[in-house]
Amino acid sequence: MAYHIAVDSCTDMTAAMKKDEHITLVPLTLNVGEDKFIDDETFNQAEFLRHVAECPEAPSSACPSPDAYMQAYGYDNEDAYAVTLSAELSGSYNSAKLGADLLKEEYPEKNIHVFNSRSASAGQTLILMKIQECLNAGKDFKEVVSEVEQYIEEQTTLFVLESLETLRKNGRLSGLKATLVNVLNIKPVMGSTPEGMIQQLDMGRGMKKALMKLVEQIGKTVIHPTEKYLMISHCNCLKRAEWLKVEIEKKYAFKGIVIVDTAGVATMYANDGGIVVAY
Repeated sequence: MAYHIAVDSCTDMTAAMKKDEHITLVPLTLNVGEDKFIDDETFNQAEFLRHVAECPEAPSSACPSPDAYMQAYGYDNEDAYAVTLSAELSGSYNSAKLGADLLKEEYPEKNIHVFNSRSASAGQTLILMKIQECLNAGKDFKEVVSEVEQYIEEQTTLFVLESLETLRKNGRLSGLKATLVNVLNIKPVMGSTPEGMIQQLDMGRGMKKALMKLVEQIGKTVIHPTEKYLMISHCNCLKRAEWLKVEIEKKYAFKGIVIVDTAGVATMYANDGGIVVAY
């Protein structure tokens, strides 16, 4: 089957996804002071984290151009799909939509759909997996769009961060709250709203207690876990991710649990030691 899937670089892909000829990564650019990092296969997580830690300014990202998405969709009449960061958090979705509109002027018969993940990181990875699942099952374009949009409606994303410095620098957390969290070693359990914004759901004293609170949150929202995959994205903390996987498996029988390392955009926000979970 011939098709194209474009994903922005906040999608934390598995090794198999990175090798899939149907999938094209559309990278964001990460800015740390005067330094620029392209979030593609050249991204060096350790070097990036060092720059972020040393820079007093907030790191930022620049979304891909519409032209970059057009190239990823393919200049042909094959069906194309895109998965982007939440439209509430980045301009990537709007850029992907504009690229689709421009390309359809050239190829009016081409089917293109841009999925607003309303999430990030692990949430985007699961959406990509759902698209692949539908296509492998022989679903047509309209069926894929319908099933994946419904999947997004039902998806939940949760995260716990070791450091809140990036959120503080970006103005997403008050300086006083960030200071209290650091001094008292309180780790908030946060998640996405249905609109794709960030909300605090709980908190724990220390990382392990906060992650156990995250495990409890799963029980409050998950429906039919045996039919779903759970994705864990970690920022430079594989052992922590593996420990969390075991704790989740003790309580819930998911169809499968997949662990991936964060790419550049997710690394920027999760920071060293951060964990993102989606299901």
